[in-house]
Amino acid sequence: MMNDDAQPNRWGPRRTTRAPGLDDRFDVPVRGVEVGPETRCAHYHGPSDIIAIRFPCCDAFYPCFACHEDATGHEARRWSSDQFDEAAVLCGACRSVLPIRKYLEAGPTCPACGAAFNPGCARHHDRYFEVR
Repeated sequence: MMNDDAQPNRWGPRRTTRAPGLDDRFDVPVRGVEVGPETRCAHYHGPSDIIAIRFPCCDAFYPCFACHEDATGHEARRWSSDQFDEAAVLCGACRSVLPIRKYLEAGPTCPACGAAFNPGCARHHDRYFEVR
């Protein structure tokens, strides 16, 4: 079920969508808490917080691990290193869905459009991907 329970901010209206609902503003399945049109959420909403990651456990994109926790009733699974060619990272700026490997190798910039990603996200990669 989708609702517009969040107030608009400078980046546009925000919505909370929990499983099994989907946010109709996106061409891929996106869920989360107070998600804006560029995938910023209630937990991470700075200028460069513009990615969402598809979780293999539910095949839906979430802006962050906390959104997954808040919007689902199951424990998150991570992508294994042999799955890094899967398209699982959504750029909220250009809406490109990137393979994990390309996202990890690109650093804090979208390889499709050049938008800046939050470099601090690298500290949380282990919550999404089996990285060394």
